[in-house]
Amino acid sequence: MKNLTFLLFTCTVLLFASCFAAKDVKSDAQPISHEAFDKLLKKHVNEEGWVDYAGWKKDSVEFNKYLRLLSAHHPNKKHWTKDERLAYWINAYNAFTIELILKHYPLSSIKDIKDGTAFINSVWDISFINIEGEEYDLNNIEHNIIRKKFEEPRIHASIVCASRSCPKLRREAFTADKLEMQLQDQMTGFVTDPTRNNIISADRAELSKIFKWFSGDFTEDSSLIEFVNRFSDIKLNKDAEIDYLDYGWGINVQNWEEQKEELEKAGEKLRAKQ
Repeated sequence: MKNLTFLLFTCTVLLFASCFAAKDVKSDAQPISHEAFDKLLKKHVNEEGWVDYAGWKKDSVEFNKYLRLLSAHHPNKKHWTKDERLAYWINAYNAFTIELILKHYPLSSIKDIKDGTAFINSVWDISFINIEGEEYDLNNIEHNIIRKKFEEPRIHASIVCASRSCPKLRREAFTADKLEMQLQDQMTGFVTDPTRNNIISADRAELSKIFKWFSGDFTEDSSLIEFVNRFSDIKLNKDAEIDYLDYGWGINVQNWEEQKEELEKAGEKLRAKQ
């Protein structure tokens, strides 16, 4: 029995490791332009970061061209700078997330989506992304590429999982020449947005659960409070009380309140089909 238990445990560990192993892709692709994605973001995302998915669907021809461009060009160190690679992967995460939503829209939450495959833990584990012949899911891109290879905590305010408690979706594509400014601006906007991070006083704050889920990313070189203070107008004391806000998984669509009932019904129908 002990041997069987150990075997099952070993198989589980190996399965988990294989699902999340980083892919070593040999590519000779040149850097690409994200101008097409930039135009779509400016057209279909408002100043508050909410998305007009119904309108975006009407531009599916242009959007699919951009997705094919991503799929045909895997970043590599031979031709791409570090900033070009990181900008690509942030845009890829956001663009493929939008593609996933559009495939199932209308729906009330990204968590309504499942593909029925056994052992799939969540929507983020669905392999639907192909880049130069390699299959990826959103977890691969976030955890094994963006977080692991770039070690840049500000990306947590830049990759957006189509939910209302996520950071605002930026109304422009990320590009190498503006990347530092964009990352800084995204994290500053996220921390100072009271609907996502409520810095009540120097002694108390209600932070996004993103800071809890990925605490190790924010405390590599400092404490969490020190990290937050880099972007907050109100500076927290080192012993400030920290609570975490409930995370809203409702879809980050424009006019959510007006459509909430209809979208929730659509989400129920979608879940019933899967």
